[in-house]
Amino acid sequence: MLGRNKSDLIVFVGKRLVQLLPVVLGVIVITFFFTHVAVQNPCAIWAGPHATQDQIQACIVRFGLDRPLIDQFWNYMASLVSGEWGSSPRGVPVLLSISSAFPATLELVLAALFIMTVLGIPLGVVAANGSGRWADHLVRTFYLSGWATPTYLGSVILAIAVGPALGLPTKGAFSSTPTFSQPTHMSVVDALLSLNFPAGADAVLHLVLPASAMAFLNLGIATRMTRTSMLEVLPLDFVKTARMKGLSEFVVLYKHALRNSLISTTTILGTSIAFLLSGAVVIEEIFQWPGIGAYAFDAIVGYNFNGTIAVVIVFAIVVVFSTLVSDIIYGLLDPRVEWR
Repeated sequence: MLGRNKSDLIVFVGKRLVQLLPVVLGVIVITFFFTHVAVQNPCAIWAGPHATQDQIQACIVRFGLDRPLIDQFWNYMASLVSGEWGSSPRGVPVLLSISSAFPATLELVLAALFIMTVLGIPLGVVAANGSGRWADHLVRTFYLSGWATPTYLGSVILAIAVGPALGLPTKGAFSSTPTFSQPTHMSVVDALLSLNFPAGADAVLHLVLPASAMAFLNLGIATRMTRTSMLEVLPLDFVKTARMKGLSEFVVLYKHALRNSLISTTTILGTSIAFLLSGAVVIEEIFQWPGIGAYAFDAIVGYNFNGTIAVVIVFAIVVVFSTLVSDIIYGLLDPRVEWR
């Protein structure tokens, strides 16, 4: 199928990438003007509480805040195009900070997505097979409690109660500062690349709680979609035929019914990345995870305009790309779908 529709896929991806440009531009414009209008004189904060008026004025001139707002915007756009992305009030290049922080968040999101998959899909099957009975009610209560739990509350409970009770680390990515190189800035990957397996195991343990917090709050996405799809498939003739042949219930459910109901679940898992990212700021701050969420928090409270805008841009790009990948997977799994 991929070979037959390869040209359609290329055209489809090209159109979506072109559509990405106005989305990113709109995000930049809105975020830029909102941050710059919300705080009239950030230099009064950047320069410190004991700064003189001359020091504040020097800060204003240094960052170009004395220029018209539209000029500031064009200067920022020029820095984006040149690949600089501006700098923080302390002079640290934003792109450097983003490139080292985002991989840690990506690792956390992928770990949460894995947990959502290995737990959410089987729970959805159990709920559908026992529809209307106690198993269905129990599963729905479980994932609805995750949806209803505020991000900060669920994370705090895991950090102060569950983590210590299970002996799991609750802060950072490693128990001690790693001595090996970190080219990818992903704790587990870098430890394994360095063949430091004890550090890799330590990194996995540090990943458990923040990834579980992120997954639990979004587990209902995979569970509910699987349940809904299974309820549509279970009454079909091929499932009844499989049961009449005397196949075990496990084979009927997971080999026959689930295979035909995974299309919607697989695609919805891709789009759930947006929901996972939405909780990254709070979760990473609570667990002191060195990702872009923690960087975003520091940028917001420190009035780091360039850093805040950069985080929003990265989030927007990730959400658009994850949606694109989900649409591609949907087309690959269902031959009836055309890429347009």
